[in-house]
Amino acid sequence: MNTKKIILGIYTICFMLSCNSNQTKKETKDITIMKQQTNLVTIDGLSIFYREAGKSNKKTILLLHGFPTSSYMYKDLIDELSDEYHLIAPDYPGFGLSSAPSPIEFEYTFDNVTQVMNQFIDTLKLDSFYVLVQDYGGPIGFRIATERPELIKGLIIQNANAYMEGLGEWAQKIGGYHKANDMEGLNNFKDYLLSYDGLKEQHLDGALNPSKIDPTSYLLDNAFLERTGAKEIQSEMFFNYESNFPKYPVWQNYFKTHQPQTLVVWGENDKFFNKAGGQAYSKDLENIESHFFNGGHFLLDEYSNEVAEKIKEFIK
Repeated sequence: MNTKKIILGIYTICFMLSCNSNQTKKETKDITIMKQQTNLVTIDGLSIFYREAGKSNKKTILLLHGFPTSSYMYKDLIDELSDEYHLIAPDYPGFGLSSAPSPIEFEYTFDNVTQVMNQFIDTLKLDSFYVLVQDYGGPIGFRIATERPELIKGLIIQNANAYMEGLGEWAQKIGGYHKANDMEGLNNFKDYLLSYDGLKEQHLDGALNPSKIDPTSYLLDNAFLERTGAKEIQSEMFFNYESNFPKYPVWQNYFKTHQPQTLVVWGENDKFFNKAGGQAYSKDLENIESHFFNGGHFLLDEYSNEVAEKIKEFIK
């Protein structure tokens, strides 16, 4: 074999190896975990913002946020779980980066927001998932679970009540204003919760190490609430919260009847929902594990790593 043929053979082999290498890179790219991305989907004329990470053939976790924040509260947790699961975290209408029509154009009730989230689930073709709920996410997630139990693989509950036990200092304060028909006191307290100082206290109060909590969380909440009409929308949802209490027996019956696999992770210093609220789920659920942390209402501000590990152990 002459030199030219040898060189030609070497080039041919190199070219084939290059092609195989490129194919391997392409295949590797195809199975690469999707890092956190942001998307929009239209539901009945509303633009619904959501965060997504992981890969769609992994087990899905739908993350439903609380008051008066947004899917941003799950940002760190999503990053920590995206290598093993498919994560979807939407902003409700009127929250975060989703459409915020005026209360004249959209009736801000837990029933209506739940219906939008049901359509969101169908639009994204989520046919089986774990649902993680916090605060307002509880009433919305439990409505979805009772209406469509076939979708739910399991519940992950973080400071979201479904029992009268565990209504904390602030929840009782709100209830006291209602009972006394003291609308001035109720409005003043609601306005405080929606103020910068109130938001800051919600994120820092009860935390083991408040200095370790990133101020971005409450600064962003405040920025969203400073937009025109935002506080009026939050007021509508705040005053509709009473609609959830009559549904507690319905949700409890769902727990008893369907016995979903459940993980409770709870900040036991929460002024809205104290430790008894997390413990109450054990009355009706048999396949449950509970973990209580020395933290507050926004537990993930301080314990996202620890909660991520509990979720991984729970789903496995």
